[in-house]
Amino acid sequence: METWRLLELSVNTAYMNMAIDEAIMRAVSQGRAPNTVRFYRWNPSAVSIGYFQAVRRVVDLDACRRNGVDVVRRITGGGAVYHDYMGELTYSLIASETSDPIPKDIMESYGTICGGIVSGLRRLGVEAEFKPVNDIVAHGRKVSGNAQTRRMGVVLQHGTILLEVDVEKMFTVLRVPKEKIRDKLISDVKQRVTSLTMELGRKPSFWEVAEALKEGFEERLGVELRPGKLTDWEAAEAERLAREKYSAEWWTFRR
Repeated sequence: METWRLLELSVNTAYMNMAIDEAIMRAVSQGRAPNTVRFYRWNPSAVSIGYFQAVRRVVDLDACRRNGVDVVRRITGGGAVYHDYMGELTYSLIASETSDPIPKDIMESYGTICGGIVSGLRRLGVEAEFKPVNDIVAHGRKVSGNAQTRRMGVVLQHGTILLEVDVEKMFTVLRVPKEKIRDKLISDVKQRVTSLTMELGRKPSFWEVAEALKEGFEERLGVELRPGKLTDWEAAEAERLAREKYSAEWWTFRR
């Protein structure tokens, strides 16, 4: 059985979280690090925007400042996401494109990787299922969103798992097309989104969720996830990327 590295649950700023993902991606590409799965949280809470989005169009920057919410641009596509410190666990999977468990086809790879999340959530007692292209739902309502990019011969997929959801807070920091339809949007999202707390009738601990997801990935990918740490090179590269790229205006406001 192939062994991958597991970076156990950590808490970082938005800038460092995205920098760590890219540092690992670079390290895997250069043969400096093994395929890796990591779990993390965001402190302070943050909004991440997709690579192709214009930040001022989708984020209320004044509301973010008032609420102490950071804003960061991802290297993956997709829409703006609010990451709540107390309500969300995020995972990243970074692996060589030649890895046997990861299909070459992007759509198939979403199914495989998200299958690990589905398996993990079912271990918790959540009736989860994969909904193409890149969502995981429970009883028809979204509990996890995922995004992927492929660069330097490496697959990076990361995604959210909602332990709790605060839709009002979400629409405080994200812009809505027209202010007068805010209430309708909030109502619609409440009908389409769920959380582990809502599904289980209790809030599981972050460590409990991370352990279930670890086992889910191992089962679905047929690998062993062995706890490890960032290498010195990765740690230094992440610090550099957080400082020079992810927290810099040239990156955040590039569109």
